Amino acid sequence: MMICVFPQEGLTNDPGAEELLIEACQAGADLIGGCPYTDTSPNEQIARIFKIAGHFDLDVDFHLDFDLDPSWMHLDEVCRQTERQRWGGRVAIGHVTKLSAVDGEALATIARRLASAGVAVTVLPATDLFLMGRGHDHSIPRGVAPAHRLLRHGVTCSLATNNVLNPFTPFGDCSLIRMANLYANVARLGRPNDIAECLDMVTTLPAKLMNLADYGIAVGNSADLVVLDCRDRTSAVAELAQPLMGLKRGRRSFTRLPAMLHRCEGGVARG
Repeated sequence: MMICVFPQEGLTNDPGAEELLIEACQAGADLIGGCPYTDTSPNEQIARIFKIAGHFDLDVDFHLDFDLDPSWMHLDEVCRQTERQRWGGRVAIGHVTKLSAVDGEALATIARRLASAGVAVTVLPATDLFLMGRGHDHSIPRGVAPAHRLLRHGVTCSLATNNVLNPFTPFGDCSLIRMANLYANVARLGRPNDIAECLDMVTTLPAKLMNLADYGIAVGNSADLVVLDCRDRTSAVAELAQPLMGLKRGRRSFTRLPAMLHRCEGGVARG
């Protein structure tokens, strides 16, 4: 588990917030984040977050560009600060629903900018679907950034959930397989390789985003495993494969028995 501290209600407009962020970093926070769209001075918030990150040597995670107006984006300033501070590979941005509202050419330009700066993107399908496009009564936009298209340009992308059973997303069960399946549906991915890529976006690519050095099955790595009831990566996502068991550092942490069919004789089910 990693703890990220961030000013959810703004920074420059919230006296004392910066002092609390610094206190939390001193207390051992694993990374620092920001939410520029809640601030009266978004670019100033971004600059201050990078300054604190540099002082404490922390990775950075911003929630931003969380609407459907593509005429302006805070990701431009995040990319600029990432390059200025030489923080490439240590910065992620989440939601970025504006990217669902740009055309292919503009998206390619933005993707190349993100890849060049070393800024990763996390898409949050459940929350973004639930909150975007609420001003429409028909032809409602999905509002989900096209992570699979960003991948083609070298952007490190992941799928996740940041709200479960709360006002922002009043449903869910924390299953990342479910998020991968939901995204594949929304993005209309039907080719086996594209569907399998959605599994990568909840496994290997998030590990890359987090700069985990010991992720994966290899001698010397932690034996942290989840066993899914499926044939391959594609079926894991397409069939919403259920976990059968999990290991944490080589010790079984849970077991989930597979469904069992019972033969019916004379209309009565027998075990």
